[in-house]
Amino acid sequence: MAPIFITGTGTDVGKTLISAIIVEALKADYWKPVQAGFSEGTDSLFIRSVISNKHTVIHPERYLLKMPASPHLAAPAEKKEITIKEIIRHLPRTKNRLVIEGVGGLMVPLNERELVLDLIKRLKATVIIVSKNELGSINHSLLTAHVLRKEKINVAGWIFNEEYKSYENDIANWTGFPALAKVKCLPVISKETIKREARKIHSHLINIL
Repeated sequence: MAPIFITGTGTDVGKTLISAIIVEALKADYWKPVQAGFSEGTDSLFIRSVISNKHTVIHPERYLLKMPASPHLAAPAEKKEITIKEIIRHLPRTKNRLVIEGVGGLMVPLNERELVLDLIKRLKATVIIVSKNELGSINHSLLTAHVLRKEKINVAGWIFNEEYKSYENDIANWTGFPALAKVKCLPVISKETIKREARKIHSHLINIL
């Protein structure tokens, strides 16, 4: 079973929030292989705090880096080297579905030679793209879709986050990747709100994945 890779159109677009909803909807395992910056807690800890089901296993990060920066800068600052080979070597063994959350967007460098995109290709993962409704999101979304299509990556579709403007249909039509769901601004993020959002997309995800 191919892993599900959650990528975004950039940094801080809501990948971890959407990952939590998908993990809860599918009762899937979760893995964040590279965490850069954790002064306010890790993404894995956040996922653990908002998941209700008893089936999900949250697998430990392979690289846990203090600096909130691109991994190709954060790792050398701690005398570490990130390689896709090493990430693949630590790929969790599970019979459950596995949701993998990326770092930043597709073109974020993991080291001087390898990008997040290269990791997705090696994993042969199915991609879900998170796009945040904000000024500039159309450009970032179309660029992300262009790269994925050019590289012949298997894309399940988009999940849109927040409510600046209603760009969803335009982006879906221009890219040819379907809109899977929209998550409106959540004033409170809790186990209950995550469970509620997960229920909304459960059937759709099961049908397309």
